[in-house]
Amino acid sequence: MKKRIAILGSTGSIGTQTLDVIKHHPEQFEVAALAAGSNIDLLESQIFTFKPKLVSVATKELADRLAARIGFGTRVVYGDEGILEAAAHHEADVVVTAMVGSQGLRPTLAAIESGKHIGLANKETLVSAGHIVTEKARKHQVDLIPVDSEHSAIFQCLNGEKREQIRKLIVTASGGSFRDRSRDELKDVTVEDALKHPNWSMGAKITIDSATLVNKGLEVIEAHWLFGIPYEQIEVVIHPESIIHSMVEFQDHSIMAQLGNPDMRVPIQYALTYPNRLPSPSAPLQFGQLRSLNFKSVDYDRFPCLRWAIECGKQGGTATTVFNAANEAAVGLFLDRRISFLEIESYIEQAITEHHSIPNPSLEEIAEADRWARASVLKWSQA
Repeated sequence: MKKRIAILGSTGSIGTQTLDVIKHHPEQFEVAALAAGSNIDLLESQIFTFKPKLVSVATKELADRLAARIGFGTRVVYGDEGILEAAAHHEADVVVTAMVGSQGLRPTLAAIESGKHIGLANKETLVSAGHIVTEKARKHQVDLIPVDSEHSAIFQCLNGEKREQIRKLIVTASGGSFRDRSRDELKDVTVEDALKHPNWSMGAKITIDSATLVNKGLEVIEAHWLFGIPYEQIEVVIHPESIIHSMVEFQDHSIMAQLGNPDMRVPIQYALTYPNRLPSPSAPLQFGQLRSLNFKSVDYDRFPCLRWAIECGKQGGTATTVFNAANEAAVGLFLDRRISFLEIESYIEQAITEHHSIPNPSLEEIAEADRWARASVLKWSQA
């Protein structure tokens, strides 16, 4: 019997690569629902290829235009309610949450409450509300299977292992677009410079987060919630080649690692097929062609956002929500060319400094902290 998939964020980088995996295994998967934003041209192509029962777009206007173009067979909905409907679609077995940013939280919760297993590609969901999401997953007996390459690597390394025997998780980081530049050399970098990731093909927001190492900070917080490991037992190591995707060290000092070419289709496919494995459309790793694998410790003065993310994670409550929301707002301003690259860090620091964290927050308190951080960054940028 085919596994039925719903994808939230189908026109983004993770969404399109998920559909590529599905396309390579039509005997294993079918698409139940897709949710996208405003790229209805790409979504229309996806509809004709995969024939989902339901699709969601950003607005009623876009929904009407798309419905007129595709005719009958796929129902078109829109807005926040449309995304929630796609997330909880009655035919879906697995929901891949590939929306960018904290907007993925409520759809992920809707999918969990509907009993769907989650292919989690939206790390901000656990960053903002890890205590709520993990508790609901336990209550509804839903699997949270990571799609991020780093968390998928850890997940694979822990297969058959005892969690209490873990000494530490080692999360690898490429170092991003500016890993070989000093802070002085970052003052005048452009959006185009920042978007040139040396290893991975990702969306704009995640690529900027990689350059600041915010993305790695979010991944540390996500790893804490996914695997129940204290922050003191999570280490970040710079690994420029992105061949080792992460590692686990055990009490006997044995280290297990997951390796492969930097291709997101591998962790995406494993999230869809777990606990089984299928042939992959990705290229195999050729060890004879590897010149070297390099590692170095993180310089937290060079990458202060990573230090702040971990500090916010240890503090807990709404501190991580504010860190994430301030970053999203600042990255948006940078991509719009309204602030400089280094000002992303400045506004994150100001937000987490001025915020008074609320412990064990409700969804309403999380939403308010998120709103405050975004509004504050915008206000400061206009001062």
